[in-house]
Amino acid sequence: MEMNGSTMLEPLRQGLPPLDPSTVSDAASCALPARYEAVREARQFSRQTLSQWDIGDRFDDICLVVSELATNALRHALPSPPRHPSAQEPLVRLHLMRWTERLVCAVRDPSRESPVAYDAEEFSEDFSAESGRGLFLVDSFSDSWGWHPLSGGLGGKVVWALFGLRPTE
Repeated sequence: MEMNGSTMLEPLRQGLPPLDPSTVSDAASCALPARYEAVREARQFSRQTLSQWDIGDRFDDICLVVSELATNALRHALPSPPRHPSAQEPLVRLHLMRWTERLVCAVRDPSRESPVAYDAEEFSEDFSAESGRGLFLVDSFSDSWGWHPLSGGLGGKVVWALFGLRPTE
């Protein structure tokens, strides 16, 4: 686990809601290996981090959204066939950043393709489908979400979700 709010936010600031990176109270990041089991690792990392930060009221919502964002990145954004994992920059990375009254979870992946969100009407036709609801759930459980392509050496994109938090007393 890596903790570093200001340097982690630099490539993520473009496209995020207006938040002052100098006021980040906590930040954590982890690399996700190019395999579907990494979704479980993302959930475990999130649960551990959110527990340390004492995030109670949005805990389940945030963990669900992290699962969906990680699943989408691993399923749709990796090269096919997946490159062999190496000591190079990870293909998918999860970032959690907390301000006093907000939390952002962001997943960076190597694809520049736009995430595809389906609306509720599309699900009403076949709600039994086993996939395709990820961003619908992200939209339903977060306060807002978005994405943007990254420029420079990083390449790829970041998909983020914002959660309002109750002020700590």
